Amino acid sequence: MTDAKFYYCTKHDRVEGEEGCRAADRLGPYDTEAEASRALEIAAERTEEWDNDPDWNDDAASTPKE
Repeated sequence: MTDAKFYYCTKHDRVEGEEGCRAADRLGPYDTEAEASRALEIAAERTEEWDNDPDWNDDAASTPKE
């Protein structure tokens, strides 16, 4: 098993190794190239989960209680 990590470069829309673009332009690290290639999809899924999490939903806090 390798310790190599993979990143998704949002500037170039591709998977890169550790010696890729600057951190501000990358998502990761991911354990596999396949996982890194899904970085935008994974980020969207996590955002959806967080947006619907009642413990962190700002809209729920502003709803008046009866």
